[in-house]
Formats: sequence, structure tokens, C-alpha cells
Amino acid sequence: MDIERLKPALTWWPSPAKLNLFLHIVGRYANGYHQLQSLFQLLDYGDELAFDCNQTGKIRLLTPMANVKHDDNLIVRAAHLLQTQWGLKHSDKNILLPGCDIYIKKCLPMGGGIGGGSSNAATTLVVLNHLWQTGFTTAELAGFALSLGADVPIFVEGNTAFAEGIGEQLQALPQPEAAYLVVFPQCHVATQAIFNHPDLPRNSEKIVAKDYQFSQTRNDCQQLVCELFPNVAKSLQWLLEYAPSRMTGTGSCVFAQFSDLANARQTQALLPKGTISFTANGVNRSPLHQIMMCRSE
Repeated sequence: MDIERLKPALTWWPSPAKLNLFLHIVGRYANGYHQLQSLFQLLDYGDELAFDCNQTGKIRLLTPMANVKHDDNLIVRAAHLLQTQWGLKHSDKNILLPGCDIYIKKCLPMGGGIGGGSSNAATTLVVLNHLWQTGFTTAELAGFALSLGADVPIFVEGNTAFAEGIGEQLQALPQPEAAYLVVFPQCHVATQAIFNHPDLPRNSEKIVAKDYQFSQTRNDCQQLVCELFPNVAKSLQWLLEYAPSRMTGTGSCVFAQFSDLANARQTQALLPKGTISFTANGVNRSPLHQIMMCRSE
């Protein structure tokens, strides 16, 4: 579908990727969820979404994704969630629920640990809150977002941040300028399978946000994922020859950190033929929120 030819007036909104610069598992709650510490680094690279609002009350994602049912897609679920909350907010009035046709330009791999689906859901919440004029605060949207996934609030709030709890307790923690080379090893890692694995370490010592240093941290999921997925181990070993490198989230993407984009691209050019990768700058404020701020001025 040539969306831009069919709908040339659509505005495209960023849905940025993230990296977990580190991921420590410091315990487990009684309900089985893991107690985490991490640093979410936002990037200036990601998917793009467009929203064609209407008054039908229907939510339609018109660029479906392979192997994901329409109603199960986080984009659709996020739109329905905002629609429901809007209806509850005005339950004493006979209002017509807004609708929307949604389009996506997808470039972030699924199952890569870089937040593609979570970011898509957050962009949907933030942009439709603006377009539908539902008037929810960022804090309210972040609260709604948690029901969609632990990684969604970071994209709703839009700051590179130190995270605790299950990932929802966020403290903005700006990072020095850096660029990243991100490699997708062409395998999909199921987060639930990794978190339920008996060999996953769950006893890391807690750190204080201000004491964070990349060299003094790690990803507690990395060794297990590398053992289970040789492609991840191979990609990580390759990157480590060139720069400090690590797996993000529960994988499968791995990344290398550079001082600037030129160095990242120079290393990218050396990757084995057929490798799926991208380069990006780390940003302390989400590209989506930067645009939203400009439009509100």
C-alpha cells in the first residue's frame, strides 16, 4: 500500500526505539514479576505512525503486521484503551466516541528488545490524546500504559531514564552524547521464556542511579540468551572487537556504543554481508515529545 500517495495529507509521528544500557534483576515479587533496575536510553531512530481520525467510533490499523492479529496489536489495544478511558471520563454525558484509521511504517524488528511494540503503543496514546483532545495528563497516560506492558510508560513519559520496579518507576537520567550501532541477529527471543528460565540470575545488588557507569553494570539476561541463541552470541562477539557492547533487554538485539555517528557507521560498514543493523544517536528527550512540544508552542 502506497500510503503517502493515497493519503498525502497524513502527518507521520515518531515511534522511537530504546536500548537497555544495563539490566539487573535484583529480586522477585510475590506475584512472580521480576524486580529490575535498568537505564532506558532513547534513540532518534524508529517506526512512524499516522492517524486519520473520524467520528465512527471504530479503530482500524490499515497496515497490518505479519503474524499479529488486528485486535491483539498493541497499537489497536492502545487506541481502544484511550477510547475506553475517554468514555469513562464522560460517562455522565451522551458523547460519541472518536475513531481512527491508523497506518505504520515499520522498521524496528519484533522480538529484538528495542521496544518497537511498546513504543508504537505509547505513540498511539500520546498522539491520539492530542488529536482527540481527550485532555489526559502525561502521568495519567503513563498509568494507562502500564496495563499494555512494563516498557510502555518510558515512551509515554519520553525521557531517557533510570528504571526500577518492573520497569515502571522512572527517574529521568540524562546521558552524555553517544551513538549506537544496533544489530538484529535475525532471531526472536520471547521475554516470558527468558524470565521464567530456571538459570536466569535474580540476585544482583541494587545500585543508585547517580552511580551508574556502563563499565560497572551488565545485562543479567545476556549470558542465558547467548547460550540459547548462538546468533546473539556471534553478533555480540563481533561487536566487542570494535567498541563496548551489550545485549539490550531480553534480546535479541545487541548494540555497540561509540562517541559519534561517523564511527558507528564506519563499523557498520564492516559488518558481515546480510547483517540487519541500524545506527542512531542517543537522545535524552524522545523525538515524539520534541515534536509535540513544538506543535504546542
